[in-house]
Amino acid sequence: MLDAKIILVDDNEAVLKTLKMILAREFKTVVGVSVPTLLPALLRENDVDIVLLDMNFATGRQDGSEGLFWLERIVDRPDPPQVVLITGFGDIELAVSALKRGAADFVVKPWDNEMLVATLQEAFRRRQEERALLMTDSSSFGADDSHIEKTASVSPPVTLEEMEKQFISEVLREKNGNLTLCAQQLNISRQTLYNKMRKYGL
Repeated sequence: MLDAKIILVDDNEAVLKTLKMILAREFKTVVGVSVPTLLPALLRENDVDIVLLDMNFATGRQDGSEGLFWLERIVDRPDPPQVVLITGFGDIELAVSALKRGAADFVVKPWDNEMLVATLQEAFRRRQEERALLMTDSSSFGADDSHIEKTASVSPPVTLEEMEKQFISEVLREKNGNLTLCAQQLNISRQTLYNKMRKYGL
């Protein structure tokens, strides 16, 4: 069993349950969530090695845009985990796009268990290599630099409301303030979005 922490993100509870059962035999810590908006909180401690991320969450969506949206936010983090994307639609162009944006690999549902485990094991190996390089780089800092880096990494806990406000702000910025597109991205009504914007002063 590998001493790795994996976050599974899929809106299908049956898929989550099956994945957890398979992967718990191979990896020390496996956490499953059904909504990607929890990712910022789950990744705060920088102890996650791999995120197995579904490509589609909103009902009827099959273009993979939500998976790509969250992929970009994960890989933009300092010391990001490896991201393996999973989807029920074998779109080669989407796979290539995901890999270009920083995904480690791409898995299509229904998956082969052995191939899935092998893909995640390879992602974990890459993660260990990257962390080893990071440790080597950080050891070249002077004592003062090292202290500054450690201090900078300590931040207060973020509430769910703060996470939601930040996420809505990012979507608004990405969609250039178009409320209809923002509501579609967030999978809520325009009125609900408007109420949340008033609540958070956006």
